[in-house]
Amino acid sequence: MNRTERFYKIDQMLHERRVVPIEVFLEELDVSRATFKRDMEYLRDRLHAPIVWDRDAGGYRFESVKATGPAYALPGLWFSSGELYALLAAHKLLGDIEPGILASHVAPLQARLAALLEASGHSASEITQRVRLLSMAKRTVELRFFTDITIALLERKRIEIDAWNRGRNETNTRTISPQRLVHYRDNWYLDAWCHLRNDLRSFSVDAIQRVKVLREKARNVATAKLDDHYSSAYGIFAGQPKDWAVLRFSPERARWVQSERWHREQQAEVLADGSYRLRVPYADERELLMDILRHGRHVDVEAPASLRQAVADEVSAMTGMYHGCYLINS
Repeated sequence: MNRTERFYKIDQMLHERRVVPIEVFLEELDVSRATFKRDMEYLRDRLHAPIVWDRDAGGYRFESVKATGPAYALPGLWFSSGELYALLAAHKLLGDIEPGILASHVAPLQARLAALLEASGHSASEITQRVRLLSMAKRTVELRFFTDITIALLERKRIEIDAWNRGRNETNTRTISPQRLVHYRDNWYLDAWCHLRNDLRSFSVDAIQRVKVLREKARNVATAKLDDHYSSAYGIFAGQPKDWAVLRFSPERARWVQSERWHREQQAEVLADGSYRLRVPYADERELLMDILRHGRHVDVEAPASLRQAVADEVSAMTGMYHGCYLINS
């Protein structure tokens, strides 16, 4: 932990235990005696902490705060990026909930989150005004269907659904055993065992148009099997990888991409000219194709040939479409 975190830990320990031996401080703070002594001097001299050594009690304690003299105040404690995101995301989600049966429970949670945000030394309103969370391409989920899916998932019941297949523009009826809900790129997906296909499938929750909870118990799939099926390949498309994509990013774009994690098993290297070669396994090229195209001329698909051809076909179709518009406008 850093120095500011140690200050808060010392303050917490003294408030909770009243008297704290130096050995306990050294063990929990994981610092040397010299570092602890420096921290104590800073707390007393710079932050005016009323900490005294009580010889009779054998430890440090807070002295009664005097009415005169500088006030004791700890410095603002800031959060890690993950902590700040979690707090703000929870704060925003609770604020977006429409009044309902949770109203009486939401207010205390919001107050608690605001108090945690204010532990930084800044007001919650100032933080939420200055730090924004933006959703991109978020699709609307029908509340009643989401509720039925969640209940069936937790109570381990099968459900019958009508799911719209956007690719073929058709609606199919399926009986499925829900396994888990996944929030991915601002949208919800349901991993489930499909009893028609006798295999695992993933359904976009916003594309589900009807839900009927059945009496039959859901078929359970082991967590290890779920992880292997849904996490071994790139993106939301599940299944065992059929190939590895080899992507070479320009030195300019490498400055961004080399800090990104595209897949847990990705392989990457920075080349002599500053370009960045990234290898990721994939089972279905559709999502990968979209992510490649957003980098435009700054990425070269080195392999496999099928993926390279898919990118070339898409670019050719786009070029023809815009070239046609140019001729018409001319």
